[in-house]
Amino acid sequence: MMRKKASMIIDKEFAIGEVDPRLYGSFIEHLGRAVYGGIYELGHPDADEQGFRKDVVALIQELAVPIVRYPGGNFVSGYNWEDGVGPVTERKKRLELAWGTIETNEIGTNEFADWAKKVGTEVMMAVNLGTRGPDEARNLVEYCNHPKGTYWSDLRRSHGYEQPHNFKTWCLGNEMDGPWQIGHKTADEYGRTALETAKVMKWVDPTIELVACGSSNRAMATFAQWEATVLDHTYDHVDYLSLHTYYGNGDNDTANFLAKSLDMDDFIHSIIATCDYIKAKKRSKKNMMLSFDEWNVWFHSNESDKKIERWTIAPPQLEDIYTLEDALLVGCMIISMLKRADRVKMACLAQLVNVIAPIMTVNGGGSWRQTIFFPYMHASVYGRGVSLKPLIQSPKYDSKEFTDVPMLESAIVYNEAQNQVTIFAVNRDLEDTLELAVDLRQFANYRVVEHSILENTDHKASNTMANPQNVVPHAGGDAALQDGRLSASLPKLSWNMIRLALS
Repeated sequence: MMRKKASMIIDKEFAIGEVDPRLYGSFIEHLGRAVYGGIYELGHPDADEQGFRKDVVALIQELAVPIVRYPGGNFVSGYNWEDGVGPVTERKKRLELAWGTIETNEIGTNEFADWAKKVGTEVMMAVNLGTRGPDEARNLVEYCNHPKGTYWSDLRRSHGYEQPHNFKTWCLGNEMDGPWQIGHKTADEYGRTALETAKVMKWVDPTIELVACGSSNRAMATFAQWEATVLDHTYDHVDYLSLHTYYGNGDNDTANFLAKSLDMDDFIHSIIATCDYIKAKKRSKKNMMLSFDEWNVWFHSNESDKKIERWTIAPPQLEDIYTLEDALLVGCMIISMLKRADRVKMACLAQLVNVIAPIMTVNGGGSWRQTIFFPYMHASVYGRGVSLKPLIQSPKYDSKEFTDVPMLESAIVYNEAQNQVTIFAVNRDLEDTLELAVDLRQFANYRVVEHSILENTDHKASNTMANPQNVVPHAGGDAALQDGRLSASLPKLSWNMIRLALS
C-alpha cells in the first residue's frame, strides 16, 4: 500500500521570531494538590528541610521550566497576600471560595520564592484585582522588590528575607471577564482598575513587566470587545495581554480533537489583530506581546470534581490522567505558539503538579511523568532559538468542526549559537505512517543527532504510578540526512522530535 507523503522546506531566512524561553513556563495555583501534596508535603520521606518534595523538584528540573505563574488562577481573586507571610504558626486558615476548600496558608510568597530557586525558575506573580486593588498590589511589589528602609520592605526583612525577591513579571488579576470570578468586572471596570494598578506598581518598581487580562476563552460573549476595551485603557502601561484556552475530547472524536490546535491558531491571530487595532488607534509604536498563561487539555476530571466534599484541605481536584492523544494535542498547541513566536512571548502550561499536570504524585509516596510531560520537555529543552516558518505540503482531512486539517503539524527552531536545528512534528493520521521529505539545503553539513518518537498502539494509553513507562519516547526514529535532504517516517498518531547538529 502506498504510504502518505508530506514535504517541507526549511530556510534560515524564513525567521518568525526569537523564542522567548518563558514560552515554556508553567503554573502553580493554590488548588487541589498542586501545592499541598504536590510541590510541598511536610513529613514526606523525600521532603527537604522546608517540606518541599525533592522528587518533584527533580522532575521539574528535567522540564527546564523558565517561569511559573503563582498563586492563581481563580484563587488569587480572593487572596489576601498578607495571610501567607510571617510566622507560619500565626497564619490564618481561610475559606477558599474559588474552589470550595480551606486554605491553610502554610505556603505563601516567601516560601514560593524559595521553592522557585530550588527548581531554577522565575516567578510570574499575580495580584488580586477581584476583592482588592491598587493599594494592596503596590504594597506587595514593595514587599517583594524594594531593598529596605520602608514599612513593607522592612517587614519582609523581619520575616527572614534580607534581599528582595525581584520578581520581574506580574499578572494584573485573573480572568476578570468571567462571572465565576470573585470580583467579576466589566471591561471598563477592569480596564480602569488595571490601569491605576499598573501605574502604582511601576512607580514602586519601574523594571517590572505587567500582563493585563484578556478573555478567559474565545467563547466568551464579550470576546474580543473585552480585549479592545481593556487595551484602550492599559495599552501604554502594560507589556503583555493574556490568553487562556483548554480543549477536551468529551465526545471521543480523536480526529476532531487533534484538530483543535487550529482553533488555537485562529485565537492567537484574532488577538494579535485586536492588539494591532488598538496600536493603530493610539498611533503607538509599541507592539503588544502575548502571554498564553493558561493552556492545556482539561476534561477527564470534570465528573469526579463535582463529587468533592466542600471545605476540606487540598482535595484531589482537576486530576486529569492523560493519554497519548492528549500528549499529541499538547504538542500541536506548543507548535501553534512557536508559529507565532514573534508575538507569543510567554506561556504557562496549566498546571505543573497534580492539577491538570505533567507531573503526578502520591501523598506519602512516589511521583511519575504523565504523557504530556514529554512534548513539553522536548520543546522546553530543545526548542530554544529562532522559530523558522516551514513551507509544508501535507495530506489533509476534514473533521466535525474543521476542514483541511493537515496530517502534518510542525514547527522548527534554529539555535545558531549551538549550530542546532530541532524539528517538532505531529502525525495526526489515525491509520497511516507519514513519509516526510525535508529540503534542508542550508543545513547540508548537519547530521541527525536524534529522532525521538512518542507513540503507542493504543491512543488512549496513559501512565500510572504502577506503570510509569507505558507511554514514553523512544529513540527508534529513522530520520536520515544526506546532501541537505532529510527523510523520516512519522508513525501514525505520533509526536516526533528530530534534532540536527553541525557535523
